[in-house]
Amino acid sequence: MRSECLQVEYHFEGIVIAVATFVLIGLFHPIVIKTEYYFGTKCWPVFAILGMVALLGSVWTDVVVVSAILGVLGCTLWWSILELFEQKKRVEKGWYPKREKG
Repeated sequence: MRSECLQVEYHFEGIVIAVATFVLIGLFHPIVIKTEYYFGTKCWPVFAILGMVALLGSVWTDVVVVSAILGVLGCTLWWSILELFEQKKRVEKGWYPKREKG
């Protein structure tokens, strides 16, 4: 009698992408706050250009996990533009400190 072993295959790509998404969103929260504090909203084009580069990179790579993470990074950078202007409003409301120019 031949004993056959049931082989189970696990795919961790979804978990890796989920963790990367969580980390990127968590990283960009303080990045937006510090960027608005030191530079104001004038550097939003940097976020736009880096977002475009990340999204283009996601299209050009053959590795699905890397493509997904670059896509998340690109959209996170673009979303950060909106948050940069929202952060400006939060500073004006006094919810965050305003940088003293001098």
